[in-house]
Amino acid sequence: MPLSEHEQRMLEQMERALYAEDPKFATALEGNGLRTHTRRRVYQAGAGFLVGIALLMAGMVAQQIWVSVVGFLVMLGCAVLAVTGWRKAPKPGEQPAGTPHTRRQARQRRSMMDRIEQRWQRRRDEQGH
Repeated sequence: MPLSEHEQRMLEQMERALYAEDPKFATALEGNGLRTHTRRRVYQAGAGFLVGIALLMAGMVAQQIWVSVVGFLVMLGCAVLAVTGWRKAPKPGEQPAGTPHTRRQARQRRSMMDRIEQRWQRRRDEQGH
């Protein structure tokens, strides 16, 4: 359920007050936790990729096809995790999703769609449909 206009204004006022009172704490809450989490996930995926290479090589040396296949699958899965984690990570200085700026843009887009729908409805009513 979306927040009402009053609730959104109150939330934005509280955020501004937090930034004014303790800007260091506010920037720490902004998106660094997400950035650290995704960076850690990418590093873990890189380590898993190396384990996959080791399994692939061990399977080839031991002439065990199934070990090589498992190693390849581990490599593939870790590569996918690393790439998706890297793309989702917010850039330094970038606002994470859900900040007041993006909510305001979404609200403006929604109100624009409401206006378009109202115009469409008026035209249909004028034409007698």
